[in-house]
Order: sequence, then structure tokens, then C-alpha cells
Amino acid sequence: MAALRDETELAEDGSRREQSAARRQFAVTMLCDVVLPVGLYYVLRGAGCGELLSLLISAAAPALNTAYHVVTRRKVDAVGVFVIAILVLVGLGSFISGSPRLTLARGGWFTGLIALWILGSLYTSRPFTYRALKTLLPGKSEALEGYWRGDPHFRRIWRGLTVLWGVGLLVDAALRVIMAYTLPVDTVPALDGVLYFVTYLVLQVITNVVLHRTGVFQLIFPGRGRRPARSAASASTDDREAV
Repeated sequence: MAALRDETELAEDGSRREQSAARRQFAVTMLCDVVLPVGLYYVLRGAGCGELLSLLISAAAPALNTAYHVVTRRKVDAVGVFVIAILVLVGLGSFISGSPRLTLARGGWFTGLIALWILGSLYTSRPFTYRALKTLLPGKSEALEGYWRGDPHFRRIWRGLTVLWGVGLLVDAALRVIMAYTLPVDTVPALDGVLYFVTYLVLQVITNVVLHRTGVFQLIFPGRGRRPARSAASASTDDREAV
């Protein structure tokens, strides 16, 4: 029993480390892709730069972050290349047209393309949300594959969550394009940043509720659920076995 408890505690510790690493990565992504561009835009505007120039310069932060990951990992990331390509194309289009609104709308078009890609993953062997889960929890990859192959309910949950994220991001994309072309230019960057957090928070909360109510969370993290209280007799027996 003592050895079993030790293995369970090690598994729980590994899961906590993986989740902590995922949260750190998300925080870095939000800092580079949302906070820094928005902050840089208003700093440049305060220094007297024009709307278009401020937007183009502030867009460099996400591109540099993506390029940094490609260089440090020494691996060409298709999504990273896609992000840089979108930023470059939109930047050139905005520079040629002289329209800051085209630059503002880039977030909406980019998010819309990502949403369509997510929905398109429903027609592949593994949908987007399930693949994202395996990326976040590499130590559980083998166990997750076992659940995927043997449990139709498990597969339905992750396909449903993929639909949720795809549709949610399509709504997000539409709101960004509407804001870009209808609101004052200087208002949009701040609202864009707020919308990122609101969209992520809403989708993440719904995802967590679904995972808990369907029992998938307890399946993935068996040690994180509510444990039944042990009686004094069972505790005493376990202690004697440990000795």
C-alpha cells in the first residue's frame, strides 16, 4: 500500500508540474502577443507617432516571439510560420493602402482562420482540443491514447469541445473585424486585448465545467478528485503494511 501511495503521489506531482509549465507558457504567450503590443501601441501614440506606424511597430512583438521559438527550438513550426506570414502580409497591405483599419482587423482575420482550422480538425483522426491536451500533458500521452481508442464517450467529449472552441473563436473573430471598422482607431487595441482574455476565460470555464461534469477530468487526473475519508481501522492497517 505504501508503494502504491508513493506511485500515486509521484503521478500527481508530475501532473502538477505539467500543468504549471502549461500555465507559464500561456502567461508568456499572453504577455508577448497581447499585453506588449497593446502597451507599445499606446506608448508610441503618446510619443506622437501616427496610428498606422504605431500599429505596425506594435505588431512586431508577436512576430519576434514566434521567430524566437522557431530559432531556439530549431524546428520549423507550421503555426508559427503562419502567424509571421499573416503579420507580414497584413503589414504590407496596410502600408500600401495607408489604412490603419486593415491592420486593426488582422487579429480578426487571423482568429477566423484559426477557428476554421480547429473545426477542420474534426475531420482528422484526432481533433484540435485532444491534440492540445496531449501537448500540455506529454507524460500522459500513452494513457490518453488508451482512453481515446477504447472509450467512445471520451472521444465525443473532445470532439464536442473542439466544436465549442471553433465556434467561440469564430464569434471572437467577427467581433474583432466589426470593432476594427466601426470604432475609433485608438480605442480598438485596448478592446482587442480585453476580448482576448474574455474569450479565453469563457471558453476555458465552459471546458472545465464539461470535463468535471462528464468525469473526464477525474479520468485524466485520478488523484485530483475528492477522496473518500479513510476510517481509523483502514488507516491503522495501511500504517502497519507500510512498516
